[in-house]
Amino acid sequence: MGEDKRLAAVVALAQGMAAARTPRESWQAAALGACHALDGSFAALSVWERELGRLRVLVNVGDRAPDEEEFPEAEAYPVHQFPEITEFLHERWAGGGGPNAWVETAAGTAAGTPGYFHQRVAALRRRGRGCCVVAPVVLHGRAWGELYVARPAGQPPFARADADFATVLGAVVAAGIAQTERLEEARRLAYTDALTGLANRRAVDVRLEEAVERHRAEGVAVSLVVCDLNGLKRVNDTLGHAVGDRLLERFGSVLSLCGAMVPGALAARLGGDEFCLLAVGQPADDVVKAADELCRRAGELELGEGVACGVASTEEPIGEVRDARRLFRLADAAQYRAKAMRLDRPVVAGREGPDDPVVRLADEQPPSRAERRRFRGRRA
Repeated sequence: MGEDKRLAAVVALAQGMAAARTPRESWQAAALGACHALDGSFAALSVWERELGRLRVLVNVGDRAPDEEEFPEAEAYPVHQFPEITEFLHERWAGGGGPNAWVETAAGTAAGTPGYFHQRVAALRRRGRGCCVVAPVVLHGRAWGELYVARPAGQPPFARADADFATVLGAVVAAGIAQTERLEEARRLAYTDALTGLANRRAVDVRLEEAVERHRAEGVAVSLVVCDLNGLKRVNDTLGHAVGDRLLERFGSVLSLCGAMVPGALAARLGGDEFCLLAVGQPADDVVKAADELCRRAGELELGEGVACGVASTEEPIGEVRDARRLFRLADAAQYRAKAMRLDRPVVAGREGPDDPVVRLADEQPPSRAERRRFRGRRA
C-alpha cells in the first residue's frame, strides 16, 4: 500500500472513531478501520483487564469463525497465554523502545517478534488464518490492550512495513479510545448528580419523555414517584450544610435501595431536597410498594424528618397522559398533598375516586412561571 493510501486509511480510521456515539461503535470503527488499512480479512480489539489477569475481546469484525461473536460477552483469555502484553512491552519500554507491533504466522514467529507463543499460533491454524499482526494499544502511558488483524491462509504474510504501520494504527486507536472515554465521562457528568451519584433532573427529563412516547405508542405503563426530604432546612440551619449534605447522600442511598425493588427503575435527585423514581413497564402496585418502603426507611434516618412522597402512574385513573409534563404535575401534586397532610405513606394520584383532589389540583391552570413548587400556598 502506498503512502497516500496509508495516510487516507489512517484518516478514515480516526474519522470513524470520532463519529462513534458509543464505546461499542468506537471499538467497531477501530477494528474495521485497521482491518481495511492493513488489507486484512479479520480484526479484533481486546482490552487488558489487569485486575482479572486476562485479555477480554471487545469486538470481532470481518470473516469471523463460528465461535467468534461480533460483540462477545465472554470471550477472554488468560494473559499468561499471551505474555507479550506484559513481558515484551515492559522490556521494550524499560529499554527505551516504543510499543511496536509484531507479526506472527501459522508456521511460527515473523517480523518484529517478541517470541513464540503457542496459543496464538494455534489459534491462527484452528481458524484457517495464515498470519496476524498485533499492535499494542497504549493509553495514558500504560498498556490498555491490543489491536489484532489477520489474513487467511494462502495470502502473503504481513511484512515488517505492515508491523510498523500497525504500530501507527495502534496509536490512532488509542487516541480514539481516549476521546471516547472523555465523551462518556462528560455524558455521565451531564446526567449525574454530583453529591449523591444518582441521576439528575436532565436525565429524568430525557428518560421520562421517551417513556411517555412509549406509553402513547405501545401502552407501556409509566410510573413516577416524587419525594421531598423533610427537615433538610432545619439541619442546614442548625448543624451546617456539610451535615445537610450527608443527610442528602444517606437518603440518596435509601432511594437507590428502594428503587432496586422495581426492575429498571431510575433513581434521581431533582435538586435541593427533591428526589424521584421513574419506572417503565412495571406494575403500579410494585412502584407504590417501593414508595411505601421508602417512606418507612426515610422515617428511620437520623436527623431527618421523613419524606413526603407522591406517586403518579398511567395505570391509575388519572386520565390521558399526553406528555411528560402532566405526569410530573400529578406526582408533584400527590407529593404536596402528602406533605400538607404530614403523611408517612405515599399519596397516589387517582386513588381517591372520581373527584380525586390530586388530579384536580394537577390539572388546574398552573402559574405562568415555575415548573416546580407550583402548588405551594395552594390548598391540597
